[in-house]
Amino acid sequence: MKELKLIKKIHMECPLCDKIHEVDEMERTTTLTIKGEKVIYNERFYFCANSDEDENEFETGGMMNKNLLNARNAYRKKKGLLTSDEIVAIRESYGLSQVDLAKLLGWGEATISRYESKAIQDEAYDMMLRLVKDDPLKAMELLKKNSNKFSESKSKEIKKNIIKRINEYGKEFLTRQTFKGEYANFDEPSDSNGYTLLDIEKLETIISYLAQSMSYFYKVKLMKSLWYSDVLYYKKTGKSMTGLVYRHDRMGALPVGHYSLMNLEKLNVCEEISQNDNSMLHVYPCLNVDYSILTKEEKSVLDDVINKFKDFKASEIVDYMHEEMAYRETKDGEIIPFSLAKNIREFSLTN
Repeated sequence: MKELKLIKKIHMECPLCDKIHEVDEMERTTTLTIKGEKVIYNERFYFCANSDEDENEFETGGMMNKNLLNARNAYRKKKGLLTSDEIVAIRESYGLSQVDLAKLLGWGEATISRYESKAIQDEAYDMMLRLVKDDPLKAMELLKKNSNKFSESKSKEIKKNIIKRINEYGKEFLTRQTFKGEYANFDEPSDSNGYTLLDIEKLETIISYLAQSMSYFYKVKLMKSLWYSDVLYYKKTGKSMTGLVYRHDRMGALPVGHYSLMNLEKLNVCEEISQNDNSMLHVYPCLNVDYSILTKEEKSVLDDVINKFKDFKASEIVDYMHEEMAYRETKDGEIIPFSLAKNIREFSLTN
Protein backbone atom coordinates (compact mmCIF):
# COMPACT_ATOMS: atom_id res chain seq x y z
CA MET A 1 0.00 0.00 0.00
CA LYS A 2 2.85 2.42 0.80
CA GLU A 3 3.81 3.70 -2.64
CA LEU A 4 6.72 6.12 -2.23
CA LYS A 5 7.34 9.18 -4.41
CA LEU A 6 10.08 11.80 -4.13
CA ILE A 7 8.56 15.30 -4.14
CA LYS A 8 11.71 17.40 -3.81
CA LYS A 9 15.02 17.76 -1.96
CA ILE A 10 15.35 20.48 0.69
CA HIS A 11 18.43 21.91 2.41
CA MET A 12 17.48 22.29 6.08
CA GLU A 13 18.43 21.62 9.67
CA CYS A 14 17.49 18.02 10.38
CA PRO A 15 16.05 17.38 13.87
CA LEU A 16 17.08 13.71 13.69
CA CYS A 17 20.83 14.08 13.15
CA ASP A 18 21.12 17.75 14.26
CA LYS A 19 22.94 18.66 11.04
CA ILE A 20 22.17 21.04 8.19
CA HIS A 21 21.98 18.95 5.03
CA GLU A 22 19.76 17.90 2.14
CA VAL A 23 16.70 15.85 3.12
CA ASP A 24 14.09 14.26 0.88
CA GLU A 25 10.46 15.36 1.00
CA MET A 26 8.54 12.16 0.25
CA GLU A 27 4.91 11.20 -0.35
CA ARG A 28 3.29 7.81 0.14
CA THR A 29 -0.14 6.25 0.01
CA THR A 30 -1.12 4.93 3.41
CA THR A 31 -4.15 4.12 5.56
CA LEU A 32 -5.75 5.41 8.74
CA THR A 33 -8.88 4.43 10.65
CA ILE A 34 -11.26 7.34 11.27
CA LYS A 35 -14.54 6.81 13.13
CA GLY A 36 -14.21 3.08 12.56
CA GLU A 37 -13.63 3.48 8.80
CA LYS A 38 -10.34 2.57 7.15
CA VAL A 39 -9.40 5.27 4.62
CA ILE A 40 -6.63 5.54 2.04
CA TYR A 41 -4.86 8.89 1.67
CA ASN A 42 -1.54 10.52 0.70
CA GLU A 43 0.81 11.67 3.44
CA ARG A 44 4.08 13.58 3.22
CA PHE A 45 7.18 13.33 5.40
CA TYR A 46 10.89 14.12 5.40
CA PHE A 47 13.52 11.40 5.05
CA CYS A 48 17.01 11.70 6.54
CA ALA A 49 19.58 9.39 4.93
CA ASN A 50 22.06 10.05 7.77
CA SER A 51 19.85 8.58 10.50
CA ASP A 52 19.26 5.04 11.70
CA GLU A 53 16.77 2.93 9.76
CA ASP A 54 14.42 2.78 12.75
CA GLU A 55 14.23 6.58 13.03
CA ASN A 56 14.85 8.27 9.69
CA GLU A 57 11.51 10.02 9.09
CA PHE A 58 10.03 13.21 10.55
CA GLU A 59 7.19 15.68 9.99
CA THR A 60 6.84 19.37 10.71
CA GLY A 61 3.76 20.57 12.57
CA GLY A 62 2.29 22.02 9.38
CA MET A 63 2.97 18.82 7.46
CA MET A 64 1.30 16.74 10.17
CA ASN A 65 -1.82 18.94 10.08
CA LYS A 66 -1.98 18.68 6.28
CA ASN A 67 -1.64 14.88 6.44
CA LEU A 68 -4.47 14.65 8.95
CA LEU A 69 -6.61 16.92 6.77
CA ASN A 70 -5.94 14.65 3.77
CA ALA A 71 -7.04 11.65 5.83
CA ARG A 72 -10.21 13.42 6.99
CA ASN A 73 -10.99 14.46 3.42
CA ALA A 74 -10.57 10.84 2.31
CA TYR A 75 -13.11 9.88 4.98
CA ARG A 76 -15.46 12.65 3.78
CA LYS A 77 -15.24 11.41 0.19
CA LYS A 78 -15.93 7.86 1.32
CA LYS A 79 -19.02 9.04 3.22
CA GLY A 80 -20.21 11.41 0.48
CA LEU A 81 -19.50 14.56 2.53
CA LEU A 82 -18.06 17.83 1.26
CA THR A 83 -14.28 18.06 1.60
CA SER A 84 -12.56 20.97 3.32
CA ASP A 85 -11.53 22.38 -0.09
CA GLU A 86 -15.14 22.22 -1.30
CA ILE A 87 -16.30 24.09 1.81
CA VAL A 88 -13.66 26.78 1.15
CA ALA A 89 -14.90 27.02 -2.47
CA ILE A 90 -18.51 27.53 -1.30
CA ARG A 91 -17.46 30.31 1.03
CA GLU A 92 -15.26 32.03 -1.55
CA SER A 93 -17.98 31.83 -4.22
CA TYR A 94 -19.99 34.23 -2.04
CA GLY A 95 -16.97 36.33 -1.01
CA LEU A 96 -17.49 35.43 2.65
CA SER A 97 -15.10 35.01 5.57
CA GLN A 98 -15.30 31.90 7.73
CA VAL A 99 -17.17 33.83 10.43
CA ASP A 100 -19.58 35.41 7.90
CA LEU A 101 -20.56 32.04 6.40
CA ALA A 102 -21.08 30.58 9.88
CA LYS A 103 -23.35 33.49 10.81
CA LEU A 104 -25.24 33.26 7.52
CA LEU A 105 -26.02 29.61 8.29
CA GLY A 106 -26.96 30.41 11.88
CA TRP A 107 -24.02 28.47 13.34
CA GLY A 108 -21.36 29.25 15.90
CA GLU A 109 -18.68 31.62 14.62
CA ALA A 110 -15.88 29.03 14.77
CA THR A 111 -17.81 26.24 13.01
CA ILE A 112 -16.63 26.87 9.43
CA SER A 113 -13.05 27.37 10.59
CA ARG A 114 -13.13 23.94 12.23
CA TYR A 115 -14.64 22.26 9.15
CA GLU A 116 -12.02 23.79 6.85
CA SER A 117 -9.09 22.77 9.05
CA LYS A 118 -9.82 19.73 11.20
CA ALA A 119 -13.37 18.77 12.22
CA ILE A 120 -15.65 16.57 10.08
CA GLN A 121 -19.20 17.83 9.64
CA ASP A 122 -22.18 15.54 10.20
CA GLU A 123 -24.78 14.88 7.49
CA ALA A 124 -27.19 17.59 8.69
CA TYR A 125 -24.53 20.31 8.52
CA ASP A 126 -23.29 18.93 5.20
CA MET A 127 -26.78 19.12 3.73
CA MET A 128 -27.09 22.77 4.78
CA LEU A 129 -23.77 23.60 3.12
CA ARG A 130 -24.89 21.87 -0.07
CA LEU A 131 -28.12 23.86 -0.11
CA VAL A 132 -26.14 27.11 -0.10
CA LYS A 133 -23.68 25.73 -2.63
CA ASP A 134 -26.36 24.75 -5.13
CA ASP A 135 -28.97 27.44 -4.54
CA PRO A 136 -28.05 31.14 -4.09
CA LEU A 137 -31.73 31.86 -3.51
CA LYS A 138 -31.44 29.75 -0.35
CA ALA A 139 -28.45 31.89 0.69
CA MET A 140 -30.61 35.01 0.21
CA GLU A 141 -33.35 33.45 2.33
CA LEU A 142 -30.84 32.69 5.10
CA LEU A 143 -29.49 36.25 4.96
CA LYS A 144 -32.99 37.61 5.59
CA LYS A 145 -33.46 35.16 8.45
CA ASN A 146 -30.09 35.91 10.10
CA SER A 147 -29.65 39.58 9.12
CA ASN A 148 -29.59 40.57 12.81
CA LYS A 149 -26.20 38.85 13.11
CA PHE A 150 -24.60 41.37 10.71
CA SER A 151 -24.09 45.12 10.66
CA GLU A 152 -26.16 47.00 8.09
CA SER A 153 -23.14 47.59 5.85
CA LYS A 154 -22.01 43.95 6.07
CA SER A 155 -25.53 42.71 5.31
CA LYS A 156 -25.67 44.93 2.19
CA GLU A 157 -22.24 43.65 1.08
CA ILE A 158 -23.29 40.00 1.46
CA LYS A 159 -26.59 40.67 -0.33
CA LYS A 160 -24.67 42.22 -3.24
CA ASN A 161 -22.43 39.12 -3.45
CA ILE A 162 -25.43 36.77 -3.41
CA ILE A 163 -27.17 38.73 -6.18
CA LYS A 164 -23.96 38.55 -8.23
CA ARG A 165 -23.92 34.78 -7.71
CA ILE A 166 -27.56 34.48 -8.80
CA ASN A 167 -26.79 36.43 -11.97
CA GLU A 168 -23.72 34.28 -12.66
CA TYR A 169 -25.75 31.11 -12.21
CA GLY A 170 -28.43 32.18 -14.68
CA LYS A 171 -29.25 29.36 -17.07
CA GLU A 172 -26.98 26.89 -15.26
CA PHE A 173 -28.90 27.33 -12.00
CA LEU A 174 -32.29 26.91 -13.67
CA THR A 175 -31.12 23.82 -15.59
CA ARG A 176 -29.77 22.22 -12.44
CA GLN A 177 -32.98 22.93 -10.57
CA THR A 178 -35.01 21.37 -13.40
CA PHE A 179 -32.76 18.30 -13.39
CA LYS A 180 -33.04 17.97 -9.60
CA GLY A 181 -36.83 18.32 -9.88
CA GLU A 182 -36.93 15.25 -12.10
CA TYR A 183 -35.32 13.34 -9.23
CA ALA A 184 -37.78 14.52 -6.58
CA ASN A 185 -39.23 11.00 -6.38
CA PHE A 186 -35.76 9.53 -5.87
CA ASP A 187 -34.64 11.55 -2.84
CA GLU A 188 -33.94 8.49 -0.71
CA PRO A 189 -31.26 5.81 -1.27
CA SER A 190 -32.90 2.83 -2.98
CA ASP A 191 -32.45 0.02 -5.47
CA SER A 192 -33.54 2.47 -8.19
CA ASN A 193 -30.61 4.89 -7.71
CA GLY A 194 -28.04 2.39 -6.49
CA TYR A 195 -28.38 3.69 -2.91
CA THR A 196 -26.72 6.97 -3.97
CA LEU A 197 -28.41 10.37 -4.27
CA LEU A 198 -27.92 12.37 -7.46
CA ASP A 199 -24.61 14.28 -7.42
CA ILE A 200 -24.58 16.65 -10.42
CA GLU A 201 -21.04 17.91 -9.86
CA LYS A 202 -19.65 14.39 -9.79
CA LEU A 203 -21.76 13.45 -12.81
CA GLU A 204 -20.29 16.35 -14.81
CA THR A 205 -16.78 15.31 -13.79
CA ILE A 206 -17.40 11.67 -14.75
CA ILE A 207 -18.74 12.66 -18.17
CA SER A 208 -15.67 14.79 -18.89
CA TYR A 209 -13.39 11.98 -17.65
CA LEU A 210 -15.04 9.51 -20.03
CA ALA A 211 -14.99 11.98 -22.92
CA GLN A 212 -11.20 12.33 -22.68
CA SER A 213 -10.65 8.87 -24.13
CA MET A 214 -13.84 7.85 -25.96
CA SER A 215 -14.26 7.81 -29.74
CA TYR A 216 -17.72 8.40 -31.32
CA PHE A 217 -18.83 9.85 -27.98
CA TYR A 218 -22.34 10.96 -28.81
CA LYS A 219 -25.39 11.02 -26.54
CA VAL A 220 -26.44 7.38 -27.03
CA LYS A 221 -22.97 6.08 -26.21
CA LEU A 222 -22.71 8.43 -23.22
CA MET A 223 -25.98 7.14 -21.73
CA LYS A 224 -24.84 3.52 -21.97
CA SER A 225 -21.34 4.35 -20.68
CA LEU A 226 -22.87 5.99 -17.61
CA TRP A 227 -25.04 2.94 -16.94
CA TYR A 228 -22.08 0.57 -17.18
CA SER A 229 -19.99 2.86 -14.94
CA ASP A 230 -22.73 2.92 -12.31
CA VAL A 231 -23.58 -0.79 -12.33
CA LEU A 232 -19.94 -1.93 -12.33
CA TYR A 233 -19.21 0.35 -9.38
CA TYR A 234 -22.39 -0.88 -7.67
CA LYS A 235 -21.35 -4.48 -8.20
CA LYS A 236 -18.01 -3.75 -6.50
CA THR A 237 -19.14 -1.46 -3.67
CA GLY A 238 -22.91 -1.81 -3.20
CA LYS A 239 -23.46 1.81 -4.31
CA SER A 240 -23.64 3.56 -7.67
CA MET A 241 -21.37 6.46 -8.60
CA THR A 242 -23.76 9.14 -9.84
CA GLY A 243 -27.18 8.56 -8.28
CA LEU A 244 -28.77 8.43 -11.75
CA VAL A 245 -31.92 6.34 -12.21
CA TYR A 246 -32.16 4.38 -15.49
CA ARG A 247 -35.22 3.30 -17.44
CA HIS A 248 -35.52 0.56 -20.06
CA ASP A 249 -35.54 2.16 -23.51
CA ARG A 250 -35.37 0.63 -26.98
CA MET A 251 -31.79 1.99 -27.23
CA GLY A 252 -30.79 0.52 -23.86
CA ALA A 253 -30.56 2.15 -20.43
CA LEU A 254 -31.64 5.81 -20.43
CA PRO A 255 -31.29 8.06 -17.36
CA VAL A 256 -34.30 9.85 -15.95
CA GLY A 257 -33.96 13.51 -16.93
CA HIS A 258 -31.62 12.83 -19.86
CA TYR A 259 -32.72 15.98 -21.71
CA SER A 260 -31.86 18.15 -18.69
CA LEU A 261 -28.63 16.21 -18.26
CA MET A 262 -27.44 17.11 -21.76
CA ASN A 263 -28.24 20.79 -21.12
CA LEU A 264 -26.03 21.10 -18.04
CA GLU A 265 -23.85 24.18 -18.54
CA LYS A 266 -20.64 22.50 -17.37
CA LEU A 267 -20.81 19.85 -20.09
CA ASN A 268 -18.99 20.41 -23.38
CA VAL A 269 -21.66 19.31 -25.86
CA CYS A 270 -21.69 20.29 -29.53
CA GLU A 271 -24.55 19.72 -31.94
CA GLU A 272 -23.34 18.14 -35.18
CA ILE A 273 -25.14 17.10 -38.36
CA SER A 274 -24.65 13.53 -39.58
CA GLN A 275 -24.37 12.43 -43.22
CA ASN A 276 -28.10 11.65 -43.06
CA ASP A 277 -28.84 15.22 -41.92
CA ASN A 278 -29.66 14.03 -38.41
CA SER A 279 -28.78 16.22 -35.42
CA MET A 280 -26.27 14.52 -33.09
CA LEU A 281 -24.93 15.66 -29.71
CA HIS A 282 -21.16 15.10 -29.50
CA VAL A 283 -19.70 15.12 -25.98
CA TYR A 284 -16.17 16.48 -25.48
CA PRO A 285 -14.02 16.79 -22.33
CA CYS A 286 -14.06 20.11 -20.49
CA LEU A 287 -11.04 22.22 -19.62
CA ASN A 288 -9.85 22.81 -16.04
CA VAL A 289 -11.83 19.94 -14.52
CA ASP A 290 -10.83 18.84 -11.01
CA TYR A 291 -10.71 15.07 -11.36
CA SER A 292 -9.46 14.72 -7.78
CA ILE A 293 -13.09 14.53 -6.60
CA LEU A 294 -13.11 11.03 -8.11
CA THR A 295 -11.68 8.29 -5.91
CA LYS A 296 -9.07 5.80 -7.08
CA GLU A 297 -11.74 3.10 -7.13
CA GLU A 298 -14.10 5.25 -9.22
CA LYS A 299 -11.38 6.05 -11.75
CA SER A 300 -10.51 2.35 -11.99
CA VAL A 301 -14.11 1.48 -12.94
CA LEU A 302 -14.30 4.36 -15.42
CA ASP A 303 -11.04 3.18 -16.99
CA ASP A 304 -12.53 -0.31 -17.37
CA VAL A 305 -15.54 1.18 -19.17
CA ILE A 306 -13.28 3.28 -21.40
CA ASN A 307 -11.06 0.34 -22.28
CA LYS A 308 -14.08 -1.77 -23.15
CA PHE A 309 -16.14 0.70 -25.17
CA LYS A 310 -13.77 3.45 -26.35
CA ASP A 311 -13.94 2.31 -30.01
CA PHE A 312 -17.58 1.15 -29.99
CA LYS A 313 -20.07 3.05 -32.12
CA ALA A 314 -23.53 3.81 -30.74
CA SER A 315 -25.17 0.83 -32.44
CA GLU A 316 -22.50 -1.53 -31.11
CA ILE A 317 -22.83 -0.50 -27.47
CA VAL A 318 -26.64 -0.63 -27.78
CA ASP A 319 -26.47 -4.19 -29.16
CA TYR A 320 -24.03 -5.13 -26.40
CA MET A 321 -26.35 -3.85 -23.68
CA HIS A 322 -29.39 -5.56 -25.18
CA GLU A 323 -27.78 -8.85 -24.16
CA GLU A 324 -27.57 -7.89 -20.48
CA MET A 325 -29.98 -9.71 -18.17
CA ALA A 326 -30.82 -6.37 -16.52
CA TYR A 327 -32.18 -5.20 -19.87
CA ARG A 328 -33.88 -8.44 -20.88
CA GLU A 329 -35.69 -8.79 -17.53
CA THR A 330 -37.25 -5.30 -17.66
CA LYS A 331 -39.86 -3.83 -19.98
CA ASP A 332 -40.00 -0.58 -21.94
CA GLY A 333 -40.27 2.40 -19.57
CA GLU A 334 -39.56 0.38 -16.42
CA ILE A 335 -36.78 1.37 -14.02
CA ILE A 336 -33.80 -0.97 -14.28
CA PRO A 337 -33.04 -1.87 -10.64
CA PHE A 338 -29.42 -1.96 -9.54
CA SER A 339 -30.01 -5.32 -7.86
CA LEU A 340 -29.76 -6.79 -11.36
CA ALA A 341 -26.18 -5.49 -11.59
CA LYS A 342 -24.92 -8.69 -10.02
CA ASN A 343 -25.76 -10.40 -13.29
CA ILE A 344 -23.79 -8.05 -15.54
CA ARG A 345 -21.36 -9.80 -17.84
CA GLU A 346 -17.73 -9.70 -16.80
CA PHE A 347 -15.68 -7.22 -18.79
CA SER A 348 -12.89 -8.37 -21.04
CA LEU A 349 -11.55 -6.84 -24.23
CA THR A 350 -12.58 -9.94 -26.15
CA ASN A 351 -16.29 -9.92 -25.16
